[in-house]
Amino acid sequence: MKNLGLLDKLIFVLNSFMAFALLLSYLLPYVPPKTFPLLSVLSLGVPLLILCNFIFLLFWAIRFKRQLFLSLIVLVLGYNYVLSWIQFSSEPDSIGENSISLMSYNVRMYNAYKWAEDDKIPEKISSFIAEKDPDILATQEHFVGVSGMAKRYPYKFIKLKEGGSEFGSAIFSKYPIIKSHSVDFPESGNNNAIFVDIVKNEDTLRIFNVHFQSLNIKPGIDDLQKEDSKKLFGRIGHGFKLQQKQAEMMMAEVKNSPYKTLIMGDFNNTAFSYIYKLVRGDRFKDAFLEVGSGFGKTFNLSYFPLRIDFMMIDEGLKTQTFEVFPVKLSDHYPIFSTISW
Repeated sequence: MKNLGLLDKLIFVLNSFMAFALLLSYLLPYVPPKTFPLLSVLSLGVPLLILCNFIFLLFWAIRFKRQLFLSLIVLVLGYNYVLSWIQFSSEPDSIGENSISLMSYNVRMYNAYKWAEDDKIPEKISSFIAEKDPDILATQEHFVGVSGMAKRYPYKFIKLKEGGSEFGSAIFSKYPIIKSHSVDFPESGNNNAIFVDIVKNEDTLRIFNVHFQSLNIKPGIDDLQKEDSKKLFGRIGHGFKLQQKQAEMMMAEVKNSPYKTLIMGDFNNTAFSYIYKLVRGDRFKDAFLEVGSGFGKTFNLSYFPLRIDFMMIDEGLKTQTFEVFPVKLSDHYPIFSTISW
C-alpha cells in the first residue's frame, strides 16, 4: 500500500471489499436461509462479484502490482464455485437407443396478462416447442387457456395449485405416464412441485417439475432501481426462507423414488445458493456443468447472466447435450437436454 497513490489505494479498498464479499459468498451453500435470510440474498450477486474480482486481477496484473494476489487467491480458493458460473463446450458422445430429450420452460402464462405487446407469443412459443420437439416438456406458469400440445403429447399432467387458478405446472410426455403426483407447497400462490413416472422401452423414469417460491424480480434494471432496496432485500430474503421449506418437502418425495429421477424447473435461485446445494446433493449432476457452455443464462435480466433454471440428472444417467435457447418470449429462456442410460 505504501507505494500506491491515493487513487490506487481507493481502488484497492474497493477490491478488498469485493474480494471479501466473494469469499463470504462461499459459505452461502452451507447457511440455511431460515437462519440468515438477508445473507442468502448475496447469492444473486455472486456472478457480479466474480466478474469484479476478475477485472481487479487484470487491472493489477497489467500494472505489475502485487495487489493482484488478493483477487487471485480468492478466485483460486473458489475454483469449482467459479466454474458453476461459466462452462466451456465439450463434444457430446454418440446418443444411444435408450435416450430421451427434455425441455423445461417458464412460459410466463403465455403472455395471458399482456406483459409484452406481442399478441403472437402463444403461437410463437408453441411453434418453438414444436421445432425443438422434446420428448418430455415441463412448463412452469402454464396457462390452461393455451392449447396446441394435445396432438404432440398424448400424455400429460397439469396441476393448478388453487381452486379457480388459471395457471400452474405441467408435464407433457410422448411416453405413457403410469403415475402422477403433486407435492402441494403450503404457501398460497402457484409455486409447486409435481412429478410423473414415464415408461420407455420397459424402463421407468421419475421426472420432477419444480417452481420454487417466486422472488418477483422484474427483468429490467430500471425497474430494480426504482424499488426500495430495504423492501426488495426483505422480500427476497423471505422468499428464500420459503424456498428452503419447499425444497425440503420436494426432496422428501425425491428420496422415496424407486426409479432413476430427474429434477428440472425454475428454482428462482442460483447455483451459489443453499437451495441448489440441497437439491443437487451428492446424488444429482447439473446438466449445464456436465456438457453446457457459456454462462448458461436462463433469466432475461438486463446485462446480468443469471442462471436460475436447472436440470438435475440422477447418477446412472448420462447427460449427452445441454442447451439454453435465448428466445425472448418470456422472462425465462427454455433449457433443453438429452440424457441416456
